[in-house]
Amino acid sequence: MVRKTYIVNLLTVCLISASAIVKAQEVTIPVETSHNALVLQTDAQKNLKMVYFGTKLSDVKEYQQIGKMYKPNDDSGILDDAYTPSGSANLAEPAITVTHADGNKSLDLHYVSHKVTKVDDNVSILTVTLKDPAYNFEVKLCYKTFFKEDVTEQWSVITHNEKGAVTLNKFASANLTLKAGGFWLKQYHGNWAMEMHPEESKLTHGIKTIDSKLGTRANLYEPSMFMVSMDKLATEDEGKVLLGSLEWSGNFREDFELSPEPSNYLRLIAGINNAAAEYHLKPNQPFITPALVYTYSEHGTGEASRKMQRWARRYKIVDGKGSRLTLLNNWESTYFDFNEQKLAGLIKDTKKLGADMFLLDDGWFGNNHPRNGDNAGLGDWQENKLKLPNGISSLVKEAKANDVKFGIWIEPEMVNPASDLYKAHPDWVIKETARPEKYFRNQLVLDLTNPKVQDFVFGVVDNLFIKNPDLAYIKWDCNAVIYNAHSSYLKQDQSHLYTDYVRGLYKVLDRVRAKYPKVPLMLCSGGGGRVDYGALKYFTEYWPSDNTDPLERIFIQWEYSYFFPAITSSNHVTDWGKQPIKFRVDVAMMGKMGFDIVVSKLNEQELAYCQLALKNYDGLKDVIWHGDQYRLQSPWGNDAASIMYVNDARSKAVVFNYLVNSRYNAGTKAPIRFKGLDPNKKYTVKEINLYPGTTSVLGSNMVYKGDFLMNIGINPEISAYHTSVVIQLDAVD
Repeated sequence: MVRKTYIVNLLTVCLISASAIVKAQEVTIPVETSHNALVLQTDAQKNLKMVYFGTKLSDVKEYQQIGKMYKPNDDSGILDDAYTPSGSANLAEPAITVTHADGNKSLDLHYVSHKVTKVDDNVSILTVTLKDPAYNFEVKLCYKTFFKEDVTEQWSVITHNEKGAVTLNKFASANLTLKAGGFWLKQYHGNWAMEMHPEESKLTHGIKTIDSKLGTRANLYEPSMFMVSMDKLATEDEGKVLLGSLEWSGNFREDFELSPEPSNYLRLIAGINNAAAEYHLKPNQPFITPALVYTYSEHGTGEASRKMQRWARRYKIVDGKGSRLTLLNNWESTYFDFNEQKLAGLIKDTKKLGADMFLLDDGWFGNNHPRNGDNAGLGDWQENKLKLPNGISSLVKEAKANDVKFGIWIEPEMVNPASDLYKAHPDWVIKETARPEKYFRNQLVLDLTNPKVQDFVFGVVDNLFIKNPDLAYIKWDCNAVIYNAHSSYLKQDQSHLYTDYVRGLYKVLDRVRAKYPKVPLMLCSGGGGRVDYGALKYFTEYWPSDNTDPLERIFIQWEYSYFFPAITSSNHVTDWGKQPIKFRVDVAMMGKMGFDIVVSKLNEQELAYCQLALKNYDGLKDVIWHGDQYRLQSPWGNDAASIMYVNDARSKAVVFNYLVNSRYNAGTKAPIRFKGLDPNKKYTVKEINLYPGTTSVLGSNMVYKGDFLMNIGINPEISAYHTSVVIQLDAVD
């Protein structure tokens, strides 16, 4: 009897007729979005294969014919399995490796069934059940698809009912098989103040692995974000490209394995890093992996990034369609040296500047171990009585009296050895008791696998809000990695530490968001050490880097923007770098702007410029935060960088242009072509953010049609004399 199969269409879930099945034992499952398709198909042995990934076909019945068109060099017969197990027929890198309760290490996974859950008109979840015929062991593959955005979140759920615990030696979230004539990987590396340095290379046969073993701040050296170009190296506007990232704030591993010729399949396996992290899974206890989020475009990296950004604003980040607060931070103006009087002056400066909020950074807490440097006080979250004799509440009131809001910095996952908390609860600290303590920034990490520690960390946040109901913002920092990974709480299951730490963090953040659903939270981790969508589902924004030199930030913010929307990028104007205040402000505007300067040291023109820029920003922030982003000219290899934001109606846009080369006669010698406009609309073209006493380098009363601006463009006249030029476009009748 011919089996019926359900075809997953993310806009409408349709029951396809039995005529769509070629063989009695074959099930074909196309997972379609607006433009793309991922196709799963069973073979005669009930192996579930991934036979296609790319642009969707107009006739869904033809997906059945794809598999037989390929003749892989595959002795195992399971090289293109949708979730490859180890220990049986597999000869390649596995997605999952287990040790059964009886000690056997083989695993075979056969297709059993699949179902579709329709969340709404745009979102569906496909769940495919795989089982081992010899063991009571099951894996569910989950594909959550966002039809209009062409984005998929993929994860796995692992369960068993064996007589005893099963050890998960490797447990990937996703296992994709890509087919093309060649593959190029763009990955990132960095360190403190050197985040998001890109590297791109052609993948050769064998395995390329990107991973992290830091425990916390997992993206410090190698972020989990990546791009894979297919057939040829993708550019901003051309080429096939997969863009992805793991939604996980701890150790991760991503394997890119190019199979032997003539197959040349690229197998992408991504998930939690299994290094020193095998997991002992009890019967009937589900192990849910984090999601790999990805999108695909046949029109270059720019389109792929816009798809990811739209998805993030609509579905992932907190209040992605809402507004944000501009702020003045005290860190680089005072560091740890402040008191109530000095802070009251900075609060007045916040109002004078025109920002929405004053943010009090590190150094406000600790009494027996006062926080006068980074070597003491973490863990003792009481106001320092010498610095703040009237407490945080007096500062909140001062802010309210000046018609600005008040925010505060915390680092609740960490502890200094010089603290009351460390002395009272040494068992709450991650450390090896028989080895010398090793510190990162003079601190250690609290053990969030322990529910009591989770209660404590939640209490740090909760107590601040209970005492100060008008508190408007939290900057959540995380500066240390995990050394000497050992938990007093976990006892025998030490290999669970890296995984359960992150789960514990998410439990705390779940509680924070349940009680305070809309309070803005900045995700900070010594810079960009924890920028991922596993954490960003709880935060309104992130801190890309402690490096706020505006020239460096152009490159850093440029690369982050492929994966995260502008509304999430906290960009502060500081005294880093040698560029004038106009350049620093203009760079900070290409995201969520803030200030970290001594306002009283600005001269009259500098202050007037900052005030003007904030007013201009107020009129443009909706376009920057919620519009489509177009990278017009890369800072890599050009004298000038140019980036553009266009609103949905294509009626308003803003273009940022920056000099990134200081060599003689560097600048723009030709027009820069704009993107994303309506070719039939006319637009006024006006330079804004003009420094007091200067005139526009572009002239005045300029009106051009969209097709001129996109085919010819505008020369922003960037040079050593005009290092940053901001252009506003408005549609006219």
